[in-house]
Amino acid sequence: MTRHYTFIDYATQGYMLLVGVLILMLHGAAVPIWPWLLLAHAVAIGCVHALIVFHAKFPDNQLLGFVRSYYPILLYGAFYRETGELNQMVVTGFVDPVFFRLEEKVFGGQPSVKFMEWLPHPWVSEIFYAAYFSYYVMIGGVGLALYLQNRRQFDHYLAVVSFVFYVCYLTYIFLPVIGPPLFHKTVHGYSLPPEFQPVEPLQVPAGIESGLFYRIMGWIYENIEAPGAAFPSSHVAVALVTLYFSFLYLRPIRFVHLIAVLLLSLATVYCRYHFAVDVIAGAATALVLIPLGNWLYQRFQKPQDSGTGDLQGATAQSGRS
Repeated sequence: MTRHYTFIDYATQGYMLLVGVLILMLHGAAVPIWPWLLLAHAVAIGCVHALIVFHAKFPDNQLLGFVRSYYPILLYGAFYRETGELNQMVVTGFVDPVFFRLEEKVFGGQPSVKFMEWLPHPWVSEIFYAAYFSYYVMIGGVGLALYLQNRRQFDHYLAVVSFVFYVCYLTYIFLPVIGPPLFHKTVHGYSLPPEFQPVEPLQVPAGIESGLFYRIMGWIYENIEAPGAAFPSSHVAVALVTLYFSFLYLRPIRFVHLIAVLLLSLATVYCRYHFAVDVIAGAATALVLIPLGNWLYQRFQKPQDSGTGDLQGATAQSGRS
């Protein structure tokens, strides 16, 4: 019973199925909990399908309708954390030395080391850490605003942002990069080879560690972060997707949103979470996947949905706001 499926349903189910197949075929000794992960994928696929079926039977149930529409956002965190369990199936260790050399070649040094040293002021740091935290607000906030404003716009947004997330997650499984945290600590049992480590241990400038958003992001990275999910930067790629939809459908906030995304992109390097090339790759990912996601969304759109709520109509409406 897939006649009620939309593009986002196919994409989400397809992602869970594909990753499940990869786990079954490639787990080896690298994924000792692979049976549990397979079970989790099977249960999640079944639950999502049941949700779609039940909503089709009870379309007027508002709570069911909200969960039916918003469920992919509820899965992003689990999918992200899972990449940290799976990124040793193909590659042993992490490929950070390659990116270290690339940073040296492109920038003549390590921007993720020098940027904070250039601007060691606590108030500057708090702006950047707050901008980095705003990523989480952007995803849910833009989604909720569009859900309340226009369901067709929300469906379009969710389809594209989820598509970009899933491509990034698959990349992390095959290309594990930890990033600048390796300059000052061992992560997931891995440390940089001696020739790539700084001459002196990295220090956070005085005063920065007392900042509220510094501590919030420190807690998030200590408890939620998945090691090896740095390239491309999903923070940058997904933030650009949310910005695209602000310009498309939420025009009153578009320039404030633009400033936030620019600060976030700089913060990924300043806060020492990403190499600069991760940021460039994140931007390139968004530039490639947004048009492709738009095309796929239109391609899988139901014929009965192509009236007043279609992409062109919604774009024209937003242009008049």
